[in-house]
Amino acid sequence: MQRIMMGAGIRRLGLGMALLLLPSMVAAHPHVWADLSVKVILDDQGRVEALRQRWRLDPFYSLVLMEELKAAEGDAPMEARLDQLGSEIHDNLAPRGYFTEITHDGKPVETDDVREYTTMAHNDRVEFMFLLPLAHPLTLGEAPLRYRIYDPSYYIEMVHEVNDDQTPRADALVVTGAECTTRIIAADPDPEQVAKASRLDRTDEAPDGLGRFFAETGEVQCTSP
Repeated sequence: MQRIMMGAGIRRLGLGMALLLLPSMVAAHPHVWADLSVKVILDDQGRVEALRQRWRLDPFYSLVLMEELKAAEGDAPMEARLDQLGSEIHDNLAPRGYFTEITHDGKPVETDDVREYTTMAHNDRVEFMFLLPLAHPLTLGEAPLRYRIYDPSYYIEMVHEVNDDQTPRADALVVTGAECTTRIIAADPDPEQVAKASRLDRTDEAPDGLGRFFAETGEVQCTSP
């Protein structure tokens, strides 16, 4: 397989604190945003088995990435370049739990390795899609499943897809295969955390876990099978 020589910005994507951006974007965290959509996958017994996620990077950063992909050495087609980008995003996110925190009845839910993922360019946005399996199928019972998807450094802001009126889109959070209700709970960060984020520029290292204060919470409640 041909190795495509990409710039440092491509190689570092997914670290959440060292992304390549133009110099004009220097004031305050976050510097990049991604629009999220999540599909909760249930098995034939109504147990949660995976979260299928789509991240759409913002138009400006997508443009930066596409320009660097085009400028990379070699004659590989864009599809192969996007595939390599996806592999590098995956490898950077894996030790960070894919920026995903899941709980059930107040207890952490363990996830497994991501083996299914793809990267594409669509409508001037770079999209990274992947299936995050749970380590074990989860019966929800009476307690809801909750998740947060966030960059701990808050370099990237992760938000669910919204309509023009800022209400969640119908596909922002969906569940397959059962009678379930869903909701997306907006973040309500402490003013001190907002001030802390506003003082950081792109060269500063944010306090560990800062992004959690700004993370939306997805909630799924299903009728017991």
